[in-house]
Amino acid sequence: MRHVVFIALGSNLGDRLANLRSAIAALPPAVIPTDCSPVYETPPWGYRDQPRFLNQVIRAETDLSPPELLDHLKKIETRLGRQETFRYGPRVIDLDIIFYDAEVIHSPPLNIPHSEVDSRAFVLLPLAQLAPRMRHPVSNLTVEEMLARVDHEDITWFSPGGCGQDPG
Repeated sequence: MRHVVFIALGSNLGDRLANLRSAIAALPPAVIPTDCSPVYETPPWGYRDQPRFLNQVIRAETDLSPPELLDHLKKIETRLGRQETFRYGPRVIDLDIIFYDAEVIHSPPLNIPHSEVDSRAFVLLPLAQLAPRMRHPVSNLTVEEMLARVDHEDITWFSPGGCGQDPG
């Protein structure tokens, strides 16, 4: 059975745009991107003394279970050169499951929907480009409503994005 998932991507080391594209290209065949938001440049979150991020959200389909999807994403991060440093530190690539259908899972290491989605403008702004009226399965707020509650004035449009291919 195909599941609809939303995955947030972020990068602030190296060629940030190439890192996002490489991550999207590495998803198939287990995860098939169906739509990709524009790319936004965002200030760092959590730990401020680091380079700005590029962030994007994709909608995808998968037959993987939530734990299998998490494992798949972690393997892609490692393959693309992510090294663990410290919480909210700089990274070549970060891949987070934001939503998995309308599932609610709180079983470490999985938190679906992502436990901080409602406070992260760098996720909500690109997500609103794909699914503005989608409702959070716990709060019942739409993505637009959550976005209206956070400050996103320091976030700037960077690129049309696309699902891994050259948009030019």
